[in-house]
Amino acid sequence: MRFHSSLGTRLSAIVTVIAVVLGTALPAHAALSSAEHRAVLAALDDEYHAQATYRAIMERFGAVRPFSNIERAEISHAAALIAVLRENGLSVPANPYLSGAKPLAPVPGTLAEACALGVQAEMANSGLYDGRLLPAVAGNAQLTQILTRLRDASQTKHLPAFQRCGGGGQMQGRGMGGQGRGYGGGRGPAWN
Repeated sequence: MRFHSSLGTRLSAIVTVIAVVLGTALPAHAALSSAEHRAVLAALDDEYHAQATYRAIMERFGAVRPFSNIERAEISHAAALIAVLRENGLSVPANPYLSGAKPLAPVPGTLAEACALGVQAEMANSGLYDGRLLPAVAGNAQLTQILTRLRDASQTKHLPAFQRCGGGGQMQGRGMGGQGRGYGGGRGPAWN
């Protein structure tokens, strides 16, 4: 009996390694550990907070970039985490920042201050993922891949966009001095 159990564990590990190497979707994890579940919920809360913050900024200043693009990206990030919860039969909390159950900080008085807030938020996001969330899911290849992509999108796309917008570029309703690539592009999941 021990031989069959060990063989099953080895085959599962081999399938996971092959899926990661080939870049294919991984099968749903049998069950999340409590630490993994807490990490997914913390990541979802962070994405919810960013989405609500950027939405509040746009309510004050209009649908300006990079806020409009990044708010949509935060929705996409939250959707990836919601999918993990659903795949594991876990409940999905509503966004407490949009409902008012959790408060948001006041919206900055200027777009430049809003951009500086975006820079701070994206830098803090990296610290959250690297310092707390990724270590909590280190034994789960699927979650590690998802959380790494979310962190990387924050650092390689969102942070530079906020840095550019805080650098004095012209903020306009449809873009920032012609910069920006739009959203998604119809190429599958957007990890913007």
